[in-house]
Amino acid sequence: EALSVLLDYASIGAEHIVVGWDQLLFVIALVLLVRGPWPVVKAATAFTIAHSITLVATVLGYSGLPARPVEALLALSIMFLAVEVAIVLRDPDRRTLTRQYPWAVAFAFGLVHGFGFAGSLADIGLPQTKLAAALFAFNVGVEAGQLLVVALTMLALTVLTRATMATQTHVLRAATYTIGTVASFWLIERL
Repeated sequence: EALSVLLDYASIGAEHIVVGWDQLLFVIALVLLVRGPWPVVKAATAFTIAHSITLVATVLGYSGLPARPVEALLALSIMFLAVEVAIVLRDPDRRTLTRQYPWAVAFAFGLVHGFGFAGSLADIGLPQTKLAAALFAFNVGVEAGQLLVVALTMLALTVLTRATMATQTHVLRAATYTIGTVASFWLIERL
């Protein structure tokens, strides 16, 4: 039964990143902004550590926030990154907050995203007798899902470098504005 819990919750964690639009767009925007493989992996890991803290604290009853403000903050975090990507697309030398401190920004937003993960897990349910294993496996799944999204986004960016500079700019702008528009819609909807 323990192996089943580990596999089930690792799968749920990975799925939450890969098909959970909030997390997916956040990770993609982070990659578009940070770009370098190791800085991106470090930022994604800081995000995982942070969301693990709030996730565990919430599940164990030490902290928590109401779902509506958390959902709005999730959208705001994506908007924040989209705005920073748009700024950098206009001025590639611009040192935005996230470009200067990618792990710190990812960590800060990860704390908020952890409350969202806790809400999702509350909806799914956690096995009380295997709580630690389920939380551990969920976090491993989230990290695996993030690394998959990071790898695919980095691959797409590598392929995009073969296009003309004008095409690269148009594609990146379209992706950035799409992410920002979706996040703006979510923020308005959730407020």
